[in-house]
Amino acid sequence: MILPLGDEPNPRGFPIVTYALIAVNCAVYAFISLPLGVIQPDLSDPVLAEYVGVLATRFPDQVSISEFLQRVTAYDLFVFTHGFRPAAPDPVDLFTSMFLHGGFMHLAGNMLFLWIYGDNVEHRLGRGAFLLAYLVTGVAATLFHSLFAAASPLPLVGASGAISGVLGFYFLWFPRNRVRLWVVLFPFFMNVVYAPARLVLGVYLFLDNVMPFLITRGVAGGGVAYGAHIGGFIGGFVWAWLENQRKVAARPCEYRPAGGGLAAQSAGETVAALVNAGRFEQAAPGYFRLGADETRRLLIPGSSIELGNWLANNGHAEAALVVYQRHLRDHPIGPLAAEAHLAVGLVQLRALGQPTAAYQHLVEVFDHEPHPETERNAREALADISARQKF
Repeated sequence: MILPLGDEPNPRGFPIVTYALIAVNCAVYAFISLPLGVIQPDLSDPVLAEYVGVLATRFPDQVSISEFLQRVTAYDLFVFTHGFRPAAPDPVDLFTSMFLHGGFMHLAGNMLFLWIYGDNVEHRLGRGAFLLAYLVTGVAATLFHSLFAAASPLPLVGASGAISGVLGFYFLWFPRNRVRLWVVLFPFFMNVVYAPARLVLGVYLFLDNVMPFLITRGVAGGGVAYGAHIGGFIGGFVWAWLENQRKVAARPCEYRPAGGGLAAQSAGETVAALVNAGRFEQAAPGYFRLGADETRRLLIPGSSIELGNWLANNGHAEAALVVYQRHLRDHPIGPLAAEAHLAVGLVQLRALGQPTAAYQHLVEVFDHEPHPETERNAREALADISARQKF
């Protein structure tokens, strides 16, 4: 058994949306699932007749009608009504199904994953965007599952599709984070170990979902909708990737052009000349007047770092981050890759208050044979992040 216990680093603060989602899911379980789970349904309820008919068709000869009626509860009918059934789709059920669970262990497992991984993603996206992403990827997860089980009359419930969307964000944005795992291979090994987040989530996606999905051919196996987990993960990953592209293409508000300018080629030559001459204040507006693709390899590595440093030192943190990120887009390896990763990390940490995002770049510094001073600055920044830890 391998059970995740936590992750690091984490941003300080109260991830209100993450905790609110956990509270809502737990409240639904406490005030709906548990009470209805001990109530016998009204035998005259037409939903009961429909439910019996579906199960009798789906699982013929496995249990007699009389035995089934003794086991069914009012919560079963509630799930049948408000869970998402691919064969009888209802748009409202796409959302209600996210907050219903099949039992305590189903709820506990989902909330544990949301508690571990949700805070970093919420901090990076922002509260409103995080809530929207949670709901949208949850819907995407359910629809992806339905592509492979369109004729299924059985309801799909649980937050795992939406939480898999959170994991997709985490996989792309926080690969260098460490996850604490409780590993139990009784009686040979029982201990807490640390593993890279991308490895942990990659195993979750491939071994726990893709392979079972292929084996079961997309139909929920053992009550687990593997397709929903995969669909949610893909949705979160794609959203995070698009967000990365948007950030690289961004024009900071202070450098948004008011009107037309020179042709791209002429403007690019002018910008490069101004940067090479050290005239960064004149170069910056022209640089951001160009489109993101027009700045590809416009500046030699040293010049782009110098422009970014000038912007960072003169109160233009967002603009500096764009320049550094475009540098890494154009020159992911090379003699100044370590300096670029350090620069991104310092801006994210000290100017933008994103310690976990900064951590990814600061750790990356050591993969590029950094200059001793660059290495020292990265270690100091990592120590700063360690001192800021919530736990």
